[in-house]
Amino acid sequence: MKAVGMVVDLITLKKWLGNYDHESITIGVVASHSSLQILHGARMEGFKTLGIAVGENRKRYYSAFPGAEPDDWLMLENYQDMIKHAEWFRERNVIIIPHGSLVEYLGSQNYANLEVPTFGNRGILNWESSRAKQREWLEDGGCVMPKVIDDPHDIDGPVIVKYAGAKGGEGYFVARDYRDFKRNVNLEEEFTIQEYVLGCRYYLHFFFDPTKNDGFQVQGRDGPLGSLELLSMDRRDESNVDEFYKLGSLRDLREMNLEPSFVVTGNMPIVIRESLLPKAFELAEGTVAASYGLEEGSRGMIGPFCLETIVTDKLEFRVFEISARIVAGSNPFIGGSPYSDINEPFMSTGRRIARCIRQAIDSDNLDSILS
Repeated sequence: MKAVGMVVDLITLKKWLGNYDHESITIGVVASHSSLQILHGARMEGFKTLGIAVGENRKRYYSAFPGAEPDDWLMLENYQDMIKHAEWFRERNVIIIPHGSLVEYLGSQNYANLEVPTFGNRGILNWESSRAKQREWLEDGGCVMPKVIDDPHDIDGPVIVKYAGAKGGEGYFVARDYRDFKRNVNLEEEFTIQEYVLGCRYYLHFFFDPTKNDGFQVQGRDGPLGSLELLSMDRRDESNVDEFYKLGSLRDLREMNLEPSFVVTGNMPIVIRESLLPKAFELAEGTVAASYGLEEGSRGMIGPFCLETIVTDKLEFRVFEISARIVAGSNPFIGGSPYSDINEPFMSTGRRIARCIRQAIDSDNLDSILS
């Protein structure tokens, strides 16, 4: 694999943290995406919280959820202003928790250059943002992925065209041939053409803790790397593709100038048949182990990630994407899930992030989970 330079070097990170009061850490998050559960989880673990937002209306909305309302707010003209507030964040002992909206609003390059301690390995998100890099990573980890079609003229059956970045399915479309593709594609965006695999789509929410030495241990080349946990699973409500079948064939719909849309509008909790769990863990373990070869310094995966999968009628997994951070599909589980409740009730992904930070503070190991 091609090495990618670390976004924040360890010396700089330790210098920042050396000026932090570890008894007064504040969890900061952009008020969107999965921030309610992140804020709620941080509060459950005893942290002060900071909401970051543009527009007073966003701030007012959080007053409806006192259990997750931030202790303090940073109101900005635009999200790019976070870069200018780096010293302000550090003076207040802030650790930023990334999610899809943060990366989308701030921009991947600005996020990479944000001079504030951030949970997880932000260098991993360089791989998430590129479909080609994702494929290299996931296939190296043992995942079977839908075929990719390089030349749209070669489309001879149903495919799905996806754009790069965390856009919640916006702009995705199905094509049966080159004519369909040409009619719908935005050539100004980076896109990937994938084979359309029939099956059930399951989004598997894992958490990898490199500081934990019990539970399901991920095996690397030189021994255990850390502990892998399955926290929850979801399916997605997508507008309007889930309702299209009621109106006729795709050909009929296009004659009415209607196109299916894959914009995610909500998430539904799910459990899969238990016999599929060993394979799910095998895929996640391989993905984590392969992440240690992605970048120079080999820090690998840290914290939450989601394997986005299809299970076929042959009970085979196809992994079509990874989100290397907390996903909004974990939002139905703020009170825990059928999987996380087995180990500890009321453990959301947001709270698991805060717990990881709390344990790292207590063991004086905070630099091992931040970047």
